[in-house]
Amino acid sequence: MSRNKPLIQVEKLDKHMKANTVTGDSLQWHNPKQSPFEINGFAWFKEEEIFRRLPLQPKYEVTEAVDILANCTAGGQVRFRTNSKKLAVKVRLQGKANMFHMPATGQCGFDCYIGEPGEQRFAGVTKYDHTQEQYEVTLFERQEEDSVLITLNFPLYQGVKELWIGLQAGSAIQPPPPYPSEKRLIFYGTSILQGGCASRPGMAYTNILSRTLNREIINLGFSGNGKGEANMAKLIREIEDPACLVLDYEPNCVSTALYKETLPRFIQLYREVHAEVPILVISKYPYAHEIVNPALREDRLERLSFQKQLIQQLQEAGDQRLYFYDGTDLLGENGHEKTVDGSHATDLGFMSIAEKLTPILQKIVSK
Repeated sequence: MSRNKPLIQVEKLDKHMKANTVTGDSLQWHNPKQSPFEINGFAWFKEEEIFRRLPLQPKYEVTEAVDILANCTAGGQVRFRTNSKKLAVKVRLQGKANMFHMPATGQCGFDCYIGEPGEQRFAGVTKYDHTQEQYEVTLFERQEEDSVLITLNFPLYQGVKELWIGLQAGSAIQPPPPYPSEKRLIFYGTSILQGGCASRPGMAYTNILSRTLNREIINLGFSGNGKGEANMAKLIREIEDPACLVLDYEPNCVSTALYKETLPRFIQLYREVHAEVPILVISKYPYAHEIVNPALREDRLERLSFQKQLIQQLQEAGDQRLYFYDGTDLLGENGHEKTVDGSHATDLGFMSIAEKLTPILQKIVSK
């Protein structure tokens, strides 16, 4: 008797594990770059109309890695109202899903929320064939014909060349309600900020905050490469209508010495243009590896002490719009259980981060 066992193909054993392909009635496909759809989360979208987080040709030179990662669409949103009973997307990516510790739904997928501000509920995600660079997927089908507010969140770790939104032919499409404030929250930082390793885009902590605070958020997390370069400060200070700048890049600094050099310079460069815009500096949370490598803990505590002292000095020197948050407890109780690999957060970890930062940011932007 053969010892060979059949290959496990779970989608053939469990219908709920199958990809959601577009089926049924024909759909009318719409370009979300056109009115009444609204694109949020890309600071330079109005000028270039591409799904990219930095300009194609930045005024200030950036590293090759940052230029590549700028194509990842973390933080991007499409918002609109419709009475369509069905919603689908047609997507052409810049590459295939290829991460070993982050689901394709988070790296390359879109997810959908339905509901008014403060009442948004998750309604669907693009379960697709992750071996492909393009897909057509139905996000939801419903019975009601009332008009609902839709928010689509872009992929976190892949670029999007094309996006089309499929609705039932003849469906009404209306613009979304404007955010209460035109001022955007700008976050600069690392892979964790970019969304690694959320199971789907809506669970990245900036997207959670966007729903909670009802604000547009610009996500400038550059995986492994948010290092506080001077040119990045110069680029970021060009973003219009900032409500607050959040600096969360400590984990990407290769040394404490580099962080001590870049952080005060970054703040100074931003202040040259935005003297009164709040700046919030966040220190990193402990990584699980500290338990086997005490040097990591020592380095983190040294940077923590430096940040506290620097912010206090700058505040005493007159910068009353500068704030610091000790990120030691960002993951909350049993924080080591809220990561994928000891550092990158799970959805539970991102929920904890967002819950911790929500009251802090609410207080800052209300002043």
